[in-house]
Amino acid sequence: MSTTTTAEAQIEADKELPIIRTTRDFRATPAQLVRAHTDPDLFMRWVGPDSITSRVIEWDARTGGSWRYVSESGGEEYGFRGCFHTVSEDRIVQTFTWEAMPDQVSLETLTFEDLGDGITRLHAQSLCDSFEARDGWLSSGMEVGVNDGYAKLDRLLADGEV
Repeated sequence: MSTTTTAEAQIEADKELPIIRTTRDFRATPAQLVRAHTDPDLFMRWVGPDSITSRVIEWDARTGGSWRYVSESGGEEYGFRGCFHTVSEDRIVQTFTWEAMPDQVSLETLTFEDLGDGITRLHAQSLCDSFEARDGWLSSGMEVGVNDGYAKLDRLLADGEV
């Protein structure tokens, strides 16, 4: 079976709930993907679109911990923050807030499914406050950041850096 990890993520809106579901396969183990999402230095190297740089302000990747980072693009800074509710071997549950819209908090659940043969499927679900907020995310160009970021993560995995 030949599986490529350079395909774009599948991003879907739930018709009945204000949820965005993202699915993507990686040539990696679940442990590598959990590390890529919880190690602040690794996370900053791959998160977001190619046009930004990001830096950690706070990072405590454990159940009950919190995080904050700032991204910069074109002289503008954008802050993001949240709390880690669960961090385990195959699942991360966290909140996500873009500081420019502090009342729009999403609950994100990431699960890492071992498909065998060195492939792991990432299932990400973002539960937004409303359909309006969810649709705003979807129309914001978020898929560029998701796909650029995952392509960078593919390179880090291929180079043995994760």
